[in-house]
Amino acid sequence: MEESIEYQKKSWIALKKSINGFLNKINKANIKHIVPELFSENLIRGRGLFCRSIMKSQLCSPVFTDVFAALVAIINTKFPQIGELLCKRMILQLQKANNNKTHTLATVKFIAHLVNQQVLHELIALELVTLLLDKPTADSVDVAVCFVKECGSMLQDLCPLGLHGIFERFRGILHEGKIDKRVQFLIEDLFALRKHKFPPAVTPELDLVDQEDQLTHEISLGDKVDPQIELDIFNPDPNFVENENKYEELQKRILGGSDDQEEEEEDDSEAEDEEEEESDCLGNRATPTQLRIEDETETNLINLRRTIYLTIMSSVDFEEAGHKLMKMKLEPGEEMELCIMLLECCSQERTYLKYYGLLGQRLCMINKLHQKNFEESFVQQYSMIHRLETNKLRNVAKFFAHLLGTDALPWHVLAYLRLTEEDTTSSSRIFIKILFQELSEQLGIRMLNERLTDPDMQESFESIFPKDNPKNTRFAINFFTSIGLGGITENLREYLKNMPRLILKQDKRVSRSGESDGESDDHQRKRRRRS
Repeated sequence: MEESIEYQKKSWIALKKSINGFLNKINKANIKHIVPELFSENLIRGRGLFCRSIMKSQLCSPVFTDVFAALVAIINTKFPQIGELLCKRMILQLQKANNNKTHTLATVKFIAHLVNQQVLHELIALELVTLLLDKPTADSVDVAVCFVKECGSMLQDLCPLGLHGIFERFRGILHEGKIDKRVQFLIEDLFALRKHKFPPAVTPELDLVDQEDQLTHEISLGDKVDPQIELDIFNPDPNFVENENKYEELQKRILGGSDDQEEEEEDDSEAEDEEEEESDCLGNRATPTQLRIEDETETNLINLRRTIYLTIMSSVDFEEAGHKLMKMKLEPGEEMELCIMLLECCSQERTYLKYYGLLGQRLCMINKLHQKNFEESFVQQYSMIHRLETNKLRNVAKFFAHLLGTDALPWHVLAYLRLTEEDTTSSSRIFIKILFQELSEQLGIRMLNERLTDPDMQESFESIFPKDNPKNTRFAINFFTSIGLGGITENLREYLKNMPRLILKQDKRVSRSGESDGESDDHQRKRRRRS
């Protein structure tokens, strides 16, 4: 039942995970694509989770502060209560961060960009700088300088007199000469920056909200703030289904612009179809090739990938995700997109999550077609492994190691890996290293050695354990020994040890065959002379 507490709790966990996922991958390039996906989640129910997650993300990555502020500005136009809650929590965080300069710098930077986006009123900026410079210390002046650098352009436009008063206070601090030289240099740099004009408050790619649409919150540093911490904790909702339905209707209204455009395009296409039918009735019949319409915009493919992504990221566990993905109606040829999106989601995580391996295993066990697609994906990923970052490379290697360790993927795919000095790069060697180390942890070195010495699979493993020449053999032995898996090279060591004897035997066989051929040639020559 959707109204059950257990279902609501799972939905709450999925909402939290989804919001965190969106905030972890947002940047200037994809913010326009992330916003519609974020609005598809119930932000009213998860407003506490959103504020908590974005504040935590900004503290960890202050370099993305302008992106986070732009996102808040967009959401504030539709849900002002979320913007107000975030502003209140930022004020509270600033009050608690007095003894931590790093947190203070990150917090005032976020406040400055919220002022730039006009989510917060500019008066709080003047109030904050005045408070910092009231009893100046080296740290407080340093924080004030950083703050003015971030929002000086906006203050210059909105309240130039207030900004002039702030710089007069900075000038007085310089004349007093009570602070150290480093801070004095910071103030002088700030004056130089003002002289040459501050950089734009908002970059063009993040100027996404019209000024008349923005709602500005007036909050003072001295106000009593209610952070509403209870919103961060799961609480059962007796009207859960009703509230979810209300948000779905609200979401359709918010995202209705794109839907209206799609409807207009559909109407235009229907009108064109009617005109073609009328021309057919007049005798101008078109050929089947003329009536065929191809979607070169890949709109359907993009929608499919979005659906798969949201299903994977919003599911509580791999069983729920597998069930939802198997219920999807995929057209012939679209099954590969499922595998590609699963690998893409896995590679984007900061650390490998077993959730993706279990989901891939479930798909392979249910349908052999998915197993074949993952085999093709293995080949594709290895062929372009040099393009992946180290973190993505590690996640992909661990994903395929899980599939191999659980026999969800056939081991003959290892035939695509050729372990020689000439055929590998630094990236491919890291991939093979992580793959086999993960297999060793899953199966154990004894079980892994048994699998690799299976007589029926030796043809598939010849490229991993090359025996074509001593140089490649030694390279493979040294490689596995260096990564702590020398135990799986015992047969290769034995082969290398006996290699001189094998070469001598081959040489003797060649010489014997040569002598026999020579004797037969001499005998034929003698018979010709006699004749």
